[in-house]
Amino acid sequence: MHKVTLRVRLTPQFERVTRIVTSLGIHTVCEQALCPNIHECWGSGTATFMVMGDTCTRGCRFCYVKSGKPGPLDPTEPLKVAIAAKRMGLRYVTITSVDRDDLPDGGAGHIARVVREVKRLNPGILVEALIPDFQGDERAVMKVLEAGPDVVAHNVETVRRLTPLVRDRRAGYDQSLRVLGFVKKVSPSTVTKSSILLGFGEKVDEVVETMRDLRRVGVDILVLSQYLRPSPKHLPVKKMYTVEEFRELEEIAYDLGFSYVLAHPLARTSYKAWEAFLAATRGGLGGRTA
Repeated sequence: MHKVTLRVRLTPQFERVTRIVTSLGIHTVCEQALCPNIHECWGSGTATFMVMGDTCTRGCRFCYVKSGKPGPLDPTEPLKVAIAAKRMGLRYVTITSVDRDDLPDGGAGHIARVVREVKRLNPGILVEALIPDFQGDERAVMKVLEAGPDVVAHNVETVRRLTPLVRDRRAGYDQSLRVLGFVKKVSPSTVTKSSILLGFGEKVDEVVETMRDLRRVGVDILVLSQYLRPSPKHLPVKKMYTVEEFRELEEIAYDLGFSYVLAHPLARTSYKAWEAFLAATRGGLGGRTA
C-alpha cells in the first residue's frame, strides 16, 4: 500500500479566517465534518457555516458531527454569520445546519433568517442553503425558499438500497428526492444540488440509478466523493475508488444532463461551489473532462 502524504500551507488568509470564526463563536462544517479541503477553501476566502449548533438530533452512520440533544437556538446567530461573511470578504457563502427534529419547523425559519441577514449585510453575495429534509415538510422548505437563496442543496448521500444502513431512520431516499423535486417545482430558477458518497458497498449501476433519479427531479449540480471513515465507530469503507473511476462516473453524469459535476475522492458538497454555480447558470459543462 502506498502512503499518501498531504501537505497544506497555512496562508495568512487561512489564519485570518480562523480568527474571525473563533472570535464570533460560530461553527463551520469545514471544521465539524473534518473537511479535507478546509485549507484550500479558507485560504481562498470561502467557507461553509453550520448553524443551529454543533449537535444533531440524528445519528447517520457516516457523519462526524456529534448527535444528541441540542441546545436552544442563538437568536444572534444570523447577524454573527452575516458579519463573518462580510469580514471574510466572501462572494459566495454556504449555509448548512445540523438536523433539528426537536423544532416545530426543523429550524427552517432560523435558516431563512440567516440567509436574509447574510444578503442584507453583503449586497451582491451569492448564498447556498444546504438544507436538511425537514422530515419532508414542504412548508418548512418554503420558508427557506422565500428567503431567496441562489442555490438549494440537499444530499441524498447514498443509493436507495444502502440508505437504511447509512442514514438515520428518519431520513429516506424518496423523501430526499421529494424535497429536491419540490424546490425545482415551486422555484424553477433556483439552482439545485445533491451529493453522493461512494464507498459503502454500492454497485456502479446503483450509482447510475441514483444519478438518474436526481436528474428526474431536476437536480442541476452533482457532487461525487469518497467516503472516508471518521472514526472506528462509523461505517467501514468497503471500497476506495480510483481517480479514473471517478472520471468515468463524471462522464456518465454529464451524459445524463447535469450542468456541473464534481467527481473526486476529496470532493465535498460545497467544494468549488462558486464554479459549479457559474456552470449551472450559464448552461455550460464547466467541469467536464475533455
